[in-house]
Amino acid sequence: MDINLLVLSVGNTRLAIATFVAGELQGVTRVPHTQNADWSGVIGEAWRKIADLDEPTVVGATVNPTLIESLEHAVQQVTGQPIEWVGKDVDLPIKVLTEQPAQTGVDRVLNVAAAYEQLGKACVVVDAGTAITVDFCNDAGDFVGGAIAPGASLQLDALHEKTAKLPRVPLAMPEGDFGTSTIAAIQHGVFHGIRGMVKELVEHYATTLGTWPEVIATGGDAAVLFGDWELIHAVSPDLTLYGIALAYTEHLIHKDE
Repeated sequence: MDINLLVLSVGNTRLAIATFVAGELQGVTRVPHTQNADWSGVIGEAWRKIADLDEPTVVGATVNPTLIESLEHAVQQVTGQPIEWVGKDVDLPIKVLTEQPAQTGVDRVLNVAAAYEQLGKACVVVDAGTAITVDFCNDAGDFVGGAIAPGASLQLDALHEKTAKLPRVPLAMPEGDFGTSTIAAIQHGVFHGIRGMVKELVEHYATTLGTWPEVIATGGDAAVLFGDWELIHAVSPDLTLYGIALAYTEHLIHKDE
């Protein structure tokens, strides 16, 4: 289905703004929340790509409710349209089998939905952002659940803020087999600690499934953490955005039935 969408994904630290023209992703801009004064300009630039096309629509998903009101105001001012929120105005595109589906992060569900839509079988999605989530869907495409842990930046910040001498260190792929300085040791610990956690969880999911699932990685730190790793089938930085577009497409299909 050809859809013309302005897609907004509100994360914990930044807003992703994307345009889908006739169903194809045409561009993505990410704005840190500390620069929310730039929202209107970026939204306006994205909106102009679809404003004159058939039924342009604004669709969003958020894990940061505190920003909903200000973002809705900015979008209304620029586009004259409301935001249709996934999980409120637009149904999630897959079943959620957790104990409390309404409390499960919408971004986690959308990531898995987008991955399943591409693979068509059980899979794991690792989202490496402010938090790291490792989520699983079965062969029917149902969101089963997963794990949540502190992301790389949270770990690095905590080591600096909660100790007397450890420095603040940027995330980077460590060099060599051993950390031969304090900075290198921290990088080794966080980098390999995250990989080890992901590997352990995927192995656990594989045991339950009875076969090894393909693993898709997304999120701002995914390329650094997983870009060269044979465990990862693909790194897809825009997975949540595709999930939002998928949810809206499914919404239109069911609406017309």
